[in-house]
Amino acid sequence: MDITLLAINWPSVGLKVAQLLLSLSILVILHEFGHYITAKWFKCRVEKFYLFFDPWFSIFKKKIGDTVYGIGWLPLGGYVKISGMVDESMDKESLKLPPQSWEFRSKPAWQRLIIMLGGVTVNILLAFVIYAGILMTWGEKKIPASSLKHGITFNDSLFNDLGFKNGDKVLAVDGKPVVEYTDILKKILVVNNNVTVEREGKVTVLNMPVDLIGKLVEKKKLADGPLISPRIPVIISEIRDTSFAYKAGLRKGDLIVGVDTVQTKFYDQFDAVMKKQKKGDTINLIVKRNDSLINLTTTLIAGGKIGFSRPSSHEEYDSLGIYKYEVKKYGFFAAFPAGVKRAGKELQFYIDQFKKILSPSTGAYKGVGGFKAMGSVFSGSEWDWEHFWTITAFFSIVLAFMNLLPIPALDGGHVLFTLGEMITGRKPNEKFLEYAQIVGMVILLALMLYANGNDWFGWGKGK
Repeated sequence: MDITLLAINWPSVGLKVAQLLLSLSILVILHEFGHYITAKWFKCRVEKFYLFFDPWFSIFKKKIGDTVYGIGWLPLGGYVKISGMVDESMDKESLKLPPQSWEFRSKPAWQRLIIMLGGVTVNILLAFVIYAGILMTWGEKKIPASSLKHGITFNDSLFNDLGFKNGDKVLAVDGKPVVEYTDILKKILVVNNNVTVEREGKVTVLNMPVDLIGKLVEKKKLADGPLISPRIPVIISEIRDTSFAYKAGLRKGDLIVGVDTVQTKFYDQFDAVMKKQKKGDTINLIVKRNDSLINLTTTLIAGGKIGFSRPSSHEEYDSLGIYKYEVKKYGFFAAFPAGVKRAGKELQFYIDQFKKILSPSTGAYKGVGGFKAMGSVFSGSEWDWEHFWTITAFFSIVLAFMNLLPIPALDGGHVLFTLGEMITGRKPNEKFLEYAQIVGMVILLALMLYANGNDWFGWGKGK
């Protein structure tokens, strides 16, 4: 057995897997329901409605009327099998018979187009509804970029190589102002030219390399924690009264501005110094309390720690005046247009990423991930419903976008052929559709293998 398996946090992995499976199940069932309900609307016979694929056997199946409803064992998606349609089932025998009135192929092109767009439409509407529900239940949460009193901490040395410095305030990306803190990293990752920052009162323009994403992927930092964070002073939020530091005089609300002879006004500076310490070391703290500086000498506990807690919530930082944290809850009627706006914003961000992936010079293709990457975005410490629904809404947008790509075997491929038929008046040959379906399935299988291989083996990184 690989000894590294023993170090895996299995409860955390299990929680992430459970969330991923639930999220995918919701998205797949509703996507396929979009095809199902429109097919039934136009009097098409639906032979199968499956969550996940069922090669060789099913976990569950039950026939109701003309339709077999079931759950497959291969969690790579799902499908509805509509009579008289060339799809992933590759049922060619039924197509040799004369068209029947209940078959997909006997329906007018405009009806077939609606059926093909049914899944994507439901995914888009689902994203709107989920975002609206989030805004009503938990509210819209913002940290205005302009309120970041001490700027940003960059948690990867690559940013220093690019010219960023801790404490920079990001003003604009590619000349467009950055309004929210959560937009800063997103915009930097898809930057085309430059980032404008304010540093010590002066405005500086930093030119970015084309392969910024590729460089980050190669350093394996995209999933190792936040690449940026608000720059925070070393504030004592809580301190154990049994600790050496408490006995030395350190109290809640104190600011540590120096350790021995090193200035440590901010956590990035403080953490860099404390990494060099160990249990039992004696250090001198320079503490700011009520505009006065105090010198305290304390002994470090296990792990080279002092024994205090830093603020743990946005609300706490807001109350301390470090930055503003705004929460706006929406009523029922206001939530839906706001949900549409948020979905549009997330879609634009995904499209910007997709453009980078399609351009080899950016190196973004190295970061393409499969199920492992998808699962990693869920919380592993606890089941956080707000986070779960936020990720599910984003996945719904991604699923809609990806299904509209003009690749045979995807909805977008069928839509493309149907639109061509509506424009030219000529229906594609069924043999052509069969071969196109096979080509599309090979393309999708190759992409899936690459994405999941990238997850586990770093194929895109050349390792």
